[in-house]
Amino acid sequence: MLDQLGIDHQVRSIMSSSLLAVCSPHIFVSIAWDCQEVVNIKNLMQIDAGLGQVVATDTSQIPYYLVGDKWIRLPGSLKHITVGPAGIWGVNKDYAIYKYVAGNWVKAEGLLKQLDAGGEQFIVGANMNDTPFCLTRSATVGYKGPGSPLPWTGLPGAVKYYSCGPFGCWAVNKNDDIYLMSLNQDCQNNGWRHIGGKLSMIEVATDGSVFGVNSAGQVYTRDGITASKPEGTGWSHVSTCMHMKHVRAKLQNYVII
Repeated sequence: MLDQLGIDHQVRSIMSSSLLAVCSPHIFVSIAWDCQEVVNIKNLMQIDAGLGQVVATDTSQIPYYLVGDKWIRLPGSLKHITVGPAGIWGVNKDYAIYKYVAGNWVKAEGLLKQLDAGGEQFIVGANMNDTPFCLTRSATVGYKGPGSPLPWTGLPGAVKYYSCGPFGCWAVNKNDDIYLMSLNQDCQNNGWRHIGGKLSMIEVATDGSVFGVNSAGQVYTRDGITASKPEGTGWSHVSTCMHMKHVRAKLQNYVII
């Protein structure tokens, strides 16, 4: 059984057995679960990765993009940022939503506290009332700024955080219960399915891998996930060198905070 998670612990993954971790105030790479500090950046609060790209925000709500081994500061101020097939999106302290277009942040309609770009070019997110939303692939890809339609679709249930990959969307609610939903690019779904365990934050990689962190900073991964069995078979503890605050797996080597 997974330990109950704290709300400030976050996790996300991409495509390998290595993790990029933030163990405040430093960032580490875990290769075969063996941690090494590889990037000299401090005070990161949240990190995300997708399609080989890594983005992050720090305690001053400054957004960054990782190029090689260097963090490049992006314009603006964001408390949450995401990258994936749907592009780069973020939200600020006032819950305003932005998409990164041609080197600038373009404000989008709506208010969310968290969002995820890991689906098949569609966006999902949760607002301050834990109401889940989805933005279709056509609207996500086509959004260029004011005037572009943004038909956010409300989804059933209440979740404080959720994330999508090729085999479905995983979410956790205020009680740290875990749920899985099949969601397509048109935001059509079959409702939430309860999955055993307790997590306060959960993330899905672009290869379908699922990672989570508990209140003790312990990392877990979901075993046996396939297209025909998207719920997988069970949770396995990932032995790491320290307690984690935020974790994400990357295409070639990264992800733990």
